[in-house]
Amino acid sequence: QVQLVESGGGLVQAGGSLRLSCAASGSSFSINAMGWYRQAPGKQRELVADISSGGIINYADSVKGRFTISNDNAKNTVCLRMNSLKPEDTAVYYCNVDAYSHKFDRYLEVWGQGTPVTVAS
Repeated sequence: QVQLVESGGGLVQAGGSLRLSCAASGSSFSINAMGWYRQAPGKQRELVADISSGGIINYADSVKGRFTISNDNAKNTVCLRMNSLKPEDTAVYYCNVDAYSHKFDRYLEVWGQGTPVTVAS
C-alpha cells in the first residue's frame, strides 16, 4: 500500500504565503499523479492543483497565478506553494495520489489525512 504524510498549513494573514508538502511511501508502487484538493466547511472537496509524473499540471481557476505545484519523482513528494492567500482559501487541504501497485497489480487512489489552512482577513 501507499502512505501519505502531509506537512505545512496553519494560520496566516491575508496576502501571506504557506507551503504544503506531501510525501508518499510504501513498497512496489509507481505514481501516476500527485495533487492537492481542499474542502471548506459546508462545501464539496475540490481540486486545487495536480501534477502528473510527466509534468502535466492543472490548476483550479481560483488559484491560478497564486499557487504553484511541484514534485520530485525520485522522492515521491509534491509541494504546493501558496502565495497571496485570501480568506476564501481557508479549507482543509488534502494530498491525493494516483498510483499503481505492482505488488497487487491494481491502481490506487490514496488520500492524506488533511491539513488545515486558515487565512485571516
